[in-house]
Amino acid sequence: MTGKDDAITMRRYGRVFLAAVLASSVAVTPVLAAPDTEELESSKAAAQSEADSLQEQLTELLNKAGELEEEMIATGEKIIQAQDDLEAAQQKAEEQYASMKVRIQYMYENGQSTAIETLLSATDFSDFINKAEYISNVHTYDRKQLQALEETENEIKELKDTLEEEQAKQESMQAEYEAQETELNATLEAKKAEVADYDQQIQAAAEAAAAEAAQRAAESQSSQTDSAVSSTGSGGSGGSSTGTSSGSGTSGSTGSSGSSSGSTSSGNTSTAQAIVNAAYSQLGVPYVYGGSTAGVEFDCSGLVQYCHAVAGISLPRTSQAQGGCGVAVSDPQPGDIVCYGTHVGIYIGNGQMIHAPKPGDVVKIASVYGSPWYRRCW
Repeated sequence: MTGKDDAITMRRYGRVFLAAVLASSVAVTPVLAAPDTEELESSKAAAQSEADSLQEQLTELLNKAGELEEEMIATGEKIIQAQDDLEAAQQKAEEQYASMKVRIQYMYENGQSTAIETLLSATDFSDFINKAEYISNVHTYDRKQLQALEETENEIKELKDTLEEEQAKQESMQAEYEAQETELNATLEAKKAEVADYDQQIQAAAEAAAAEAAQRAAESQSSQTDSAVSSTGSGGSGGSSTGTSSGSGTSGSTGSSGSSSGSTSSGNTSTAQAIVNAAYSQLGVPYVYGGSTAGVEFDCSGLVQYCHAVAGISLPRTSQAQGGCGVAVSDPQPGDIVCYGTHVGIYIGNGQMIHAPKPGDVVKIASVYGSPWYRRCW
């Protein structure tokens, strides 16, 4: 073998050795691991379970609040009735007292005579007894009537006081429910945000894993091609492997919590206007629990029920029941019901509503607050 042949052989072995080194270096090149999607899925499942539990607690709380609302309406109606009964009893007592004064005036002052003169004018003893008994009976009747009316007044006052005490307890419980609802809603929203964040992390991890798979496939194909080229030697033509592996990433689940509450009914605009007009007509009417009388008193659901009744639409009495009437809408229009857990109002446009807010307040226009939902019943 000549020196020239030795040189060619050495170069050939050198290329083979270099290819082998390159192949081995590619094989041991570290690749950054993609995030552990299984761990993320597990964390998401735990967070979702907590969110589901919070949702159940919130639903249970709203059910209790709905039952309490029914009780408060019933109590309010009883108080309204007791107040009416008390005023009627007082009126009757005043009328009875006025009648008694007329009779006394007639007996003692008629014809400028006195009671003694009336008795002395008796024609005989029997007449005398009759007149004396009549005077006594009149006094006894008036006393009994006034005493009975006074007892009725006292009974009604006691009932009214008892109902008002019960109402105060119910108001306290309602405030407690509302505080719990606010806290649960905040916690639930935070947990939902956590679940959504896990969704994004899982998607990112899936995309990263797909990118790594594609990178490994490309590197593997490149190393195989280099090895094949190197192993052919000079003047040789070896077959080349053309098999490709194109990894394609699949995005992870991005579970969205968006609602599909788009309007499903355009309704009747003249009916909607009638609802809005009815609401405007009651501005300034005092808030009273159980109130449902136009121009006199309203609670929130009583006002909404009345406004729809004016437009010929029958609604249930409580705000919770009204919150499930008609169809859900995401783009509210005047005449729609603005719904909260235990409160309702009439939407009038431009982010405003007419509602009966709370005891001590009146029916008024206010900005829609918080995160209500909307129902259309027209």
